[in-house]
Amino acid sequence: MEIAVSVCLGLGLSATCGFRVFVPLLLSSLAAHMGWIELGSGFQWMAGLPAVAVFAAATLFEVGGYLVPWIDNLLDTVATPAAVVAGVLVMASVAVGMPPLLRWGLAVVAGGGAAGTVQAGTVLLRGASSVTTGGAANPAVSAGETAASVAGSAITLLLPLLGGLLAIAVVAIVAWRVARRRRRSSSVPQVRP
Repeated sequence: MEIAVSVCLGLGLSATCGFRVFVPLLLSSLAAHMGWIELGSGFQWMAGLPAVAVFAAATLFEVGGYLVPWIDNLLDTVATPAAVVAGVLVMASVAVGMPPLLRWGLAVVAGGGAAGTVQAGTVLLRGASSVTTGGAANPAVSAGETAASVAGSAITLLLPLLGGLLAIAVVAIVAWRVARRRRRSSSVPQVRP
């Protein structure tokens, strides 16, 4: 049962890294500092006050940057690979009671995959918002993404099994929508001059 809870905890936190890279890292770091969650071997540094302070500063910078139209689109170029790395890191950090090969395999495939899939969805959503509203609606989109990251992380930390199930649902929906969008764009006939 401990492994199932660890996997759900890691999956939920990893998926929320796709909304905001540092929010899940900050909240899991705070939870570990307060003794609410156990971290895997080699990740106890995340429970220290220096890690909490660095994650808090990074979270403020990230959230603030995403509230500025067009800067948010630039941040996506950095946030996309960073979300995958953060998803791997957070999944590996909470995967307790597993052999290293299983822990890192799950971290890379499930953690990085969940974060990358959700991040791809946010990039598409922000791109559509930028094109249709000239960026005017981007702060509202960004605020919604931040709220989703905070709420998803909090739910996952409080109820890991529910958080894991929600993460699976979000990843499935985003993957389906991204695939549908790609099929539509590939089926549009190209006009040649």
